[in-house]
Amino acid sequence: MAKKPRTLHTCTECGYSSPKWLGRCPECGSWGTFEESTPLQAAGSSGVSRGGGSRTLRPSASTPATPITRINPADASAVKSGIGELDRVLGRGVVPGSVVLMAGEPGVGKSTLLLEVAARWAALERTALYVTAEESAGQVRARAERTNALKESLYLAAESDLDVIFHHVSTLKPSLIIVDSVQTMQAPGVEGVAGGVAQSRAVTAALTTLAKRTNVPILLVGHVTKDGNVAGPRVLEHLVDVVLNFEGDRHSSLRMLRGIKNRFGATDEVGCFEQTADGIREVADPSGLFLSHKGHTPDGSAVTVAMDGVRPILAEVQALTVDPVAKNPRRVVTGLDNNRVPMVLAVLQARAGERTNDKDAYVATVGGMRITETSTDLAVALATWSSLHETPLPPRTVVVGEVGLAGELRRVPNLGRRLQEAQRLGYEQAIVPAGSSLAGEADGMRVHSCSTLADAIEVCRR
Repeated sequence: MAKKPRTLHTCTECGYSSPKWLGRCPECGSWGTFEESTPLQAAGSSGVSRGGGSRTLRPSASTPATPITRINPADASAVKSGIGELDRVLGRGVVPGSVVLMAGEPGVGKSTLLLEVAARWAALERTALYVTAEESAGQVRARAERTNALKESLYLAAESDLDVIFHHVSTLKPSLIIVDSVQTMQAPGVEGVAGGVAQSRAVTAALTTLAKRTNVPILLVGHVTKDGNVAGPRVLEHLVDVVLNFEGDRHSSLRMLRGIKNRFGATDEVGCFEQTADGIREVADPSGLFLSHKGHTPDGSAVTVAMDGVRPILAEVQALTVDPVAKNPRRVVTGLDNNRVPMVLAVLQARAGERTNDKDAYVATVGGMRITETSTDLAVALATWSSLHETPLPPRTVVVGEVGLAGELRRVPNLGRRLQEAQRLGYEQAIVPAGSSLAGEADGMRVHSCSTLADAIEVCRR
């Protein structure tokens, strides 16, 4: 009589296995993440070949090691995807044989962006295979027609069976494969439901092996949890070469593509896109999205330069101070740190003599931009001062600096790159903390170096 397979309980967050169910995972500390499963067979866990299966790509015998000097560097040369913002985040472009996992919240535009990538790829007379397991072929075709992504060399397969996908790859021999999504694909012969720990691991391992053996890049769509992390076991992020996060606010058309893991480049690059009725459009110069006025700024407004990764972006901070309606003055903050803005307003009163405790203060960024770095402290303070006195800041001026509790201005990193971006957009003056390497005239821009917040206010009064 055949023995019943031994039961395991596996954590869906980190992949930790235990013979019995546990409420809390001892590896990652997550609660209620254990699911019952059976141990995978060796062939099934590899996800590449099985006896009796229909896959044609089977691992060959081990090859002898090759001296590293004899390996052709052209095998890893990146290929342009046709979308500059995506190539920026990937480093140089799409590397042959790489596996890219793109995660993001539902409805943010992951499928639309990757369909655009496939269309741009096919426009250069290269074969692209788009695999969808979440939508029907008609739904994807309708979206492709709306976004002008209909190309002859773009093939569509509405399948969820991994064996069928391998058959399509063997028949078409595409140079780019897109799978939407990895959590809905299923490897026959592997225990578990689609999206579970066992299935997700087997599907990702099989697709990774396919990419490495055929030297064809594969782009995967991944779901995220309510915490914003990639759904499924952590082993998925270790198997792939690149992990990207596509994020954006539901009430804003702006979308940001950030690198979380990248074996071929840096992870501090950011790609900017805009969601439109015609699809996803890349934004090569996003600073214009966050400025409501160019040149002369109105009362209660200050322009600063924020760093998103290594990318400088001009942002406008607006402040409005009014007499309070209730007994206790309100502090309403949008797009900035809710705890830091009241602190800056307190410093403005204690160190610069400006009364802010008897006013309602509303501070926000323009365009829905979210800024968390401290380099915007000076912009918050000067915008509030401008609103209190109904006096605009000097025209074509940017302000960058961190404000300390003693009223001193502290230096911020990458100041030179920030000012270069401001000068490129036509700004002529800058107010920065003292001690910075840039002072006086810097590349045609007049730089005011200030030691304290009171000194910066004095510059604005001139």
